[in-house]
Amino acid sequence: MILKVNPTRINLLNLKKELKVAKRGHKLLKDKRDGLMKKFMVAIYEVKDLRSRVETELGEVFKHYVRGSALMSQNATENAFLLPSAKISVEVSNETVMSVPTPRFSLTKKGNLFSYGLLETNAEIDTSVSKLDKSFADLIALAELEKTIENLAAEIERTRRRASALENTKIPNLNDTIKFITMRLEEQARDTIVGTMRIKAMIVAKEESVN
Repeated sequence: MILKVNPTRINLLNLKKELKVAKRGHKLLKDKRDGLMKKFMVAIYEVKDLRSRVETELGEVFKHYVRGSALMSQNATENAFLLPSAKISVEVSNETVMSVPTPRFSLTKKGNLFSYGLLETNAEIDTSVSKLDKSFADLIALAELEKTIENLAAEIERTRRRASALENTKIPNLNDTIKFITMRLEEQARDTIVGTMRIKAMIVAKEESVN
């Protein structure tokens, strides 16, 4: 599509500069998209492995808990976890990598892991609690990674749309307009030359008629 601008030399120069900037911007966006895609694929593989590990860890937690709770009454099991003495807090911060906010979760644990007397439960329950405690770090890492993947996907899509707008709309429009103005200026130049030659011919003819 030809843009609505006057076909002048100054506009032609400005459009050529704008086209140069648009092409450079398009290349930068493509490079950024490629870089983001690499990070995205790495994160996908990492989260796949980490999720598998977390599922295995939580499976172990559940297995030992089921075994342990089967050896205790329901009231005894509920009472063991009724008043937890451990406190867990998570601090959230963000880092920016290639315009993508990357969450950082910091886990802090305070207090006694076991909120009950060890004689009140059994080894299976204790093992379940210990394994759950050890799995928190991986759970936090998994949450970080999954949020990072979500943010990367959103930034990749934004970058793709911007690059597509330049490639399919702005750059073609600038090219079409530059070609149009160049053609009009060439036509004007030819008309000027022809007009000048006619005037010169008329002057020569007039001088010859006088002589």
